[in-house]
Amino acid sequence: MQTSVRLQRQFLEASGHQVTLVSPALRGRQPKDDGIVELSSVPLGPGEYSLCVPGRATDRALHRAMAARPPVDVVHVQADFWQAVIGYRFAAAVNAPVVHTMHNRLDVGIEATMPFPGLVQHAFGALQRRFLDTGLPAARDAWTYLARFTDRAERVTAPSSHFGQLLQERGVFDSVDVVSNGLDDAVALELLGVPKPGPRTRPRLAWVGRFSAEKRLLPFLEAVDRSGIDAEIHIFGDGGQRRAAEVRAAGIAHAEVVFRGKVPYRRMLAELRDADALVQTSQGFETQGMTVFEALVLGTPSLLSDHRIAADLPEGSHWTTGDDSVEALAATLAQAVTELREGTGPDLGGAGSGHFLQSRQTAAMVEVYRRALAGHATRARSGAAPGPRP
Repeated sequence: MQTSVRLQRQFLEASGHQVTLVSPALRGRQPKDDGIVELSSVPLGPGEYSLCVPGRATDRALHRAMAARPPVDVVHVQADFWQAVIGYRFAAAVNAPVVHTMHNRLDVGIEATMPFPGLVQHAFGALQRRFLDTGLPAARDAWTYLARFTDRAERVTAPSSHFGQLLQERGVFDSVDVVSNGLDDAVALELLGVPKPGPRTRPRLAWVGRFSAEKRLLPFLEAVDRSGIDAEIHIFGDGGQRRAAEVRAAGIAHAEVVFRGKVPYRRMLAELRDADALVQTSQGFETQGMTVFEALVLGTPSLLSDHRIAADLPEGSHWTTGDDSVEALAATLAQAVTELREGTGPDLGGAGSGHFLQSRQTAAMVEVYRRALAGHATRARSGAAPGPRP
């Protein structure tokens, strides 16, 4: 998500727009960036997560930081918790329309990562009611919680068609615009100039993601073991399950498993170009396939456990598992490695769909902004405003 937001900013600024990112204070040593407003925050668990406390003090800090900048035309919220509350409060104060991009399956994510998920969701709903003054009972489920935000949004976007449809079906917003995450055009052009490796006797697979339960790294390693494949497995990322994953991988004799850690964006794309296939093993959690889209543009097929993500990909560009079991994943891994070794796997002709280039996605998002501004202006003339639905 961070990569996506930074890339959106880069391409918007290249088109002549001014973009200010508002985020919790970044942890660790970071280069100074005048385009980022960092709000006071406290660390929240491992990694990069931090918490900003919404309220008047945070409002004042944000307004002071924005006072020296040109007036804001659109507030684009790309968050679900405290930063979303802060964004909506700011938009109301400056009378700007909100475009809200939904990134997360909160119903699945909270269930997978939090103890007592029902209580956690109710607590988020109570805080939302308090700081947004919704005038409605606290949301007790994820979909109602998200709809409490979008009651005040002009437009809502989602990064995949299946998630956009789900948001509409669950009553989060009536008409969701699908704007996928993109791949940097210049980097794509450069990497596509690098010849794609031919069939290898030992195919090279890439797994990319956070080492946490919902990403299913440990079931993936179990499937690799059961499959008996002779392959190089390059695992990119980090997280709380790293030690457990390293222990499990040490017991796999027939495949070479290499933990690569975190790598810069440009390097990750080069690794995807060089890989014979990308493996994505999460199920029902992902709202978009950013690395899958990137691999497609770079001519690398994917193996997916989530058929909904696969639905956004061209036919014949990927493998999908027969079901959600480890056994099905192992069988599909064996099939994919055999086909890659024989040169009979998906043929993307060296490159996949240019639809996922960032230039196209930025143009689509600018059109969403235009519609948000037009809708906001119409409401202002009529005296109406976004608000709670009946």
